Amino acid sequence: MASDDTEDKGSRIAPPEVPAFRRLFEARWIIVAFAALLAILAFTGMVGWTPALVLLGGLVFFVALIGRSGSVARPASVSRPTEQIWPETGIKLFSEALPDPCMVLDRRGVVRFANSRAIAAFSIRPGDPLAFRLRVPDLLAAFDRVAKGGPAEGVEFAERVPTERWFAAWFAPFDAGHRQGNFIALILDDLTERHRSERIRVDFVANASHELRTPLASLAGFIETLQGPARNDTEARERFLGVMQEQANRMSRLVDDLLSLSRIEMKQHVRPSGEVDLCSVIRHLGDALEPLSSEMKVTIEADLPETPVLVAGDRDELIQVFENLLENACKYGQSGGRVEVAVNPARGEEGSTVTVRDFGPGIPAEHIPRLTERFYRIDVDASRKHRGTGLGLAIVKHILARHQARMSVESRPGEGAVFRVIFPQGAAQAVPEPREISDISQTVTSS
Repeated sequence: MASDDTEDKGSRIAPPEVPAFRRLFEARWIIVAFAALLAILAFTGMVGWTPALVLLGGLVFFVALIGRSGSVARPASVSRPTEQIWPETGIKLFSEALPDPCMVLDRRGVVRFANSRAIAAFSIRPGDPLAFRLRVPDLLAAFDRVAKGGPAEGVEFAERVPTERWFAAWFAPFDAGHRQGNFIALILDDLTERHRSERIRVDFVANASHELRTPLASLAGFIETLQGPARNDTEARERFLGVMQEQANRMSRLVDDLLSLSRIEMKQHVRPSGEVDLCSVIRHLGDALEPLSSEMKVTIEADLPETPVLVAGDRDELIQVFENLLENACKYGQSGGRVEVAVNPARGEEGSTVTVRDFGPGIPAEHIPRLTERFYRIDVDASRKHRGTGLGLAIVKHILARHQARMSVESRPGEGAVFRVIFPQGAAQAVPEPREISDISQTVTSS
């Protein structure tokens, strides 16, 4: 019992703070066992008492002075916990649930986890250094500041290769009090669409201002001349008034197209509920454009089925679409001498189509993807000669988007161009969001 009590008390005694005593305390059972062994040997006469005491003293001295290697290493391992290399499952699941690309980095800049969106957008894998994939000085400098103990920080950067893209990056360290404190979260927001929209807006304002400035400058100059040197010059007055009338008409057409485009954009999300016969629309335009085709010496040939081809739509807007396409075919395909327009009813999974083809010089492939941009012209002089505003195909694109239709363009140099409008098949479908409509309407291909 006495030995049990002694053992129990010894197990509850805290080790002394002096290092030598602490090592002796930790090795107490080894010393006791060694002393017992020496006592047995001394009683049996195998070892003298004096050598036994010397050996016991040497052991105590050795332990107190040098100590066991395990007794020194153990406290260090307890006071300094092992650093985690990979984040916990909870952090991985949370990162994967985010709608944006997200990476978990260690403080050396090595990716320890990347969600599926980050892998798809940046082709980066766990174990890759961040600098291997995103070599942006501002981005890496922001990471260094956060990794060295700085607060969360955001930075915007652009990638130029393979295509131009803009991103906003946000670095945030995990709470240092948590065992995940050695990791840094990187969340990336794609700003490409926002920047492109802003660029389109700026370009639109600049182009509209330029288009209005030229006729206004002409009008102001002629008015000043008529009020001054040409006040009493009848011949000059008549000539100047004719030019002023032409410039005023040009501004009027531009303003009308801008207003028309604005009205279409305001109701772009509303699907037309009327029913329109495409054959009737083309017949009407054939008669309405006869003066223009005669002036251009172009013949409009229509290939129409005997039965009506009905689509859901707004008749006035569809007339505007095909009037624009036929006018362009007559003006810019004038050298071909004829324009073909064909209406085809729905077949299989494809809806009804209207095809407008000219036999002019064609459209270079590099211009085709930009045809529906506002104020975009392949040949500025030719466009102004034919009284174009640069907004016609932009209006066509937005009207077709409202009708859930799409347009494709096929052209080979010297062989003319084919504009094909494809309407949705069957009954009215759910109207997608405006952004999706815009993407659908810009489906333009070249062959």
